[in-house]
Amino acid sequence: MYSKALIVLAIVGAVLAAPQYQSDSSTPIPIVNESRDGPNPDGSYSWSYETANGIQAREQGSVVQSDKNENGALSVSGGYKYIGEDGNPIEITYTADENGYQPQGAHLPVAPPIPEAILRALEWIAAHPEEDRL
Repeated sequence: MYSKALIVLAIVGAVLAAPQYQSDSSTPIPIVNESRDGPNPDGSYSWSYETANGIQAREQGSVVQSDKNENGALSVSGGYKYIGEDGNPIEITYTADENGYQPQGAHLPVAPPIPEAILRALEWIAAHPEEDRL
C-alpha cells in the first residue's frame, strides 16, 4: 500500500517539476516604456507599458456612482496591441464596468444579423403584451 502511494507521489512530483511554459526564445524581452499612477485615495489608477518587440498595453480605472452598489463600481478602460503569429497587427480596446467586459477589435467575430422573420416576430410580441397572460 505504501509503495503505491510512493509511486503516485513520484509521478505527481515529476509532473510538477516539468517546465510549465516553453518559449521560442530564452532571452527576456525588455520593457522600453512604463508608467504607473495609483491606486489613488479616490480609487483611480492608470498604467501603461511598451516592450521592445512592440507589445503595448494601457489601462485606467476609477470608482463611479452605481445604482447596483452603494459603494460605487469600478469603471475601467484600456487596450493592448501586438503583432499576431500571422504577421497582422492585433488591437483590442475595452471597457469593463458594472455591465461586464466589453472588448472591441477589428479581428473579433461579429454576430450574424437577426433574420427578418425573427425581427417581425419580436416586434409583434412587443406590440401585444396582453398575450403574455394566457
